Amino acid sequence: MTELVRDIMTKDIVTIDYNKTTLEAAKLMTDRGISSLIVTVNDQPQGIVTERDFIKKICLKDLSLDKVKVSEIMSKIRTFATPDTPLDVAIQRMVNNKVRRLPILNEKGFLVGIITVTDLAKHLRTILLLEGAVSLNY
Repeated sequence: MTELVRDIMTKDIVTIDYNKTTLEAAKLMTDRGISSLIVTVNDQPQGIVTERDFIKKICLKDLSLDKVKVSEIMSKIRTFATPDTPLDVAIQRMVNNKVRRLPILNEKGFLVGIITVTDLAKHLRTILLLEGAVSLNY
C-alpha cells in the first residue's frame, strides 16, 4: 500500500498575515514553540518564514523586528503537495526544491497541513521500530 501525505502531515498549521511585523511573527513562533509560519494573504498561503529567515534577513542586517513586515523576509512557496500525494513524491519535491517544509493544499488551494523534515524523521523512526531495526532504548 502506498503511503500518502495525509498519513504523516501535521494538521495544526500556524499562519500569519503578510502585513504583520516580524516581531509579531517571532512572538507567535516562540509562544507556539515552532520554527516556521506559513504567510497568508486573504487566508491563501503565499510564503513561509523560518528561524533561518530571521537570522539571515534581520539579525545579520541589524534591522528592527517591529519595523520589518513578514512579507519582506518570507520565502515564496515554490512547491506543495495535496493530501493524496504519495509520500515518496512529496519527499522528492522537497529534495528537488531544497526545502525543509512542504505545505499541503487541498484542491481549492487552502492550506490543510504541512510536512517537515521532523515529520519525516518521526515517520522513518516508526518504520524502523516496526521492522525491528532500532530499539526503544535510544
